[in-house]
Amino acid sequence: MTLAALVLAGCAGAQKTADPNAPVTITWWTGQADDQEKQLEALAAEYHAAHPNITIKVSPGAPTTDDLLTKLSAAFVGGTHPDISYAYGSWATQLAQSGRTQDISALVKDPAIGWDEFPPSARATATVDGKVIGLPAVVDNLGIIYNRKLFDQAKLAYPNADWTWDDFRSAAKKLTNQATNVYGTAYPVSGSENTTWVLWPLLWQRGGAILSKDGRTPEFNSDAGVQALTFLRDMAVTDKSIYLDQTDEKFGPLFLDGRVGMLISGPWQLYDIKERKLDYGVAVLPGHNGDHQTISGPDLWTLFDHDDPNRAKAASDFVLWLTGKDTDARWSLANGNLPLRDSEKALPAYQTFVKEYPGVETFVENLGNAKQPRPTVPGYVELSQYVGEAISQVMQGAADPKQALDAAAKKSLEALAQ
Repeated sequence: MTLAALVLAGCAGAQKTADPNAPVTITWWTGQADDQEKQLEALAAEYHAAHPNITIKVSPGAPTTDDLLTKLSAAFVGGTHPDISYAYGSWATQLAQSGRTQDISALVKDPAIGWDEFPPSARATATVDGKVIGLPAVVDNLGIIYNRKLFDQAKLAYPNADWTWDDFRSAAKKLTNQATNVYGTAYPVSGSENTTWVLWPLLWQRGGAILSKDGRTPEFNSDAGVQALTFLRDMAVTDKSIYLDQTDEKFGPLFLDGRVGMLISGPWQLYDIKERKLDYGVAVLPGHNGDHQTISGPDLWTLFDHDDPNRAKAASDFVLWLTGKDTDARWSLANGNLPLRDSEKALPAYQTFVKEYPGVETFVENLGNAKQPRPTVPGYVELSQYVGEAISQVMQGAADPKQALDAAAKKSLEALAQ
């Protein structure tokens, strides 16, 4: 059953008067594992110690983050959904359509909340049809992470803020060494959102759009989209300078092993790179005609309603504390994630953060190049799947860029019309 089919009564519970002192138990699906899950459990325990009437039941919620959407869909049917869940930003519209999300639009208008401290792309992702359904959990963007040793061996200058995509392609060709199984760069071709979202900056830089302004018609199959995908096809098929990762799981470890020269990736890679003590650098994405637009993939702490004002308030209060600058500095910065709020830059923890993760300031500054959010419209998840499949086929030499994008647009039109 789709989330769209589960539309129920809205946030009645959140509109009633809550008793801030009432004993209440809320459920939190973190979407995390291992050390990150333990860190969040510790934060929940800390919050409970300061608010004894609020008990927080913490768990990952699903075996992997990707499985959370399916788990949430099933939980909506039986009313067993959590009060808070981690969610990819691309799920926002589907979750809002469930009728189970809170609407905290009025809450974030309070200047004390500091809503404007979050990046515009994160605020846009959390807002569906004018309703704010949660708070940002992670903010990021795509840039280039490169292996200095491989560049030095190839006698290449490091990537810089003036690089074009032609510079990127040229460097990838020179870094590729089939005899030693070293590739210039890598690309996930599983057909997932990981496949799709790397294409969008190349589209935007060429003046293209994902959708029409009314959000109803696909436009990614424009000349700009075809040019962008043709560029990737030429690198993969003609140059053979791209490692095509069928699983989305191999290209990161290959970079750590010195088998990939450049990654189009984000700050989440820096924790493992730091642990491996790899000599690396960071640069913004190459540009087209001086346009270096990137994409941000903000994820959310989505808030859900149970027609219980006490649970609704306890959940929103906890997430506001969790995403406050002091708490976030202990969570996001400790894990190599970008700060959620601009105000965190003034904290001593931020100065420690930029020293521990060289190059991360480039990602922080690169948030200014994240000028367009991914669409928060019904049907985007299906659209992303169709585009991802098209990219995968084209980059493996099995389809023509124009024909593949036209076919994806046709299928996406049907998804957007539902």
